[in-house]
Amino acid sequence: MATTADIRNGMCIDLEGQYFFIVEFLHVKPGKGAAFVRTKLRNVTTGRILDKTFNAGVKIDEVRIERRPYQYLYQDDMGYNFMNTETFEQIPIPAEQIDGVQFLKEGDIVEVQMHAESETILTAEMPAHVVLEITYTEPGIKGDTATNALKPATVETGAEVRVPLFIDTGEKIRIDTRTGAYVERAK
Repeated sequence: MATTADIRNGMCIDLEGQYFFIVEFLHVKPGKGAAFVRTKLRNVTTGRILDKTFNAGVKIDEVRIERRPYQYLYQDDMGYNFMNTETFEQIPIPAEQIDGVQFLKEGDIVEVQMHAESETILTAEMPAHVVLEITYTEPGIKGDTATNALKPATVETGAEVRVPLFIDTGEKIRIDTRTGAYVERAK
């Protein structure tokens, strides 16, 4: 059992039978009245953000989380299949539990967050940036780079990304998996 004094960003708590990650928090000590903690919580299953205020000193249920590396193998009707890189055990994970699933390709390593006691999978996080090859995009017009214009491009996983006009088919680019935005050309 933890108290509100133990709250930190990234902590997972059990609130009314559901798991939440603490996105941000603020300890408030008003001039009058008791202190309290204002938090923003992200629901693990739905991803929705919830604003919750706790009185100072209230006990909260902290959930112990383990992070394990898993390698993506293939996709079938059960979901996306991953292999633990240490024990070689294989598990299916539904697409809803994987952040940035549209940029996932064979062999990628993701970090799976599991409930330590029950071994249930909470989420799977892609690396912050991935390098993918462009399979199709319209050719850019020479000299048309004065503006910050973007054009659609399809990458090797089938996802569509907006890229600058000077990027051509066959080039490798770095993509931010959290936002789906083009970052830079890959070297």
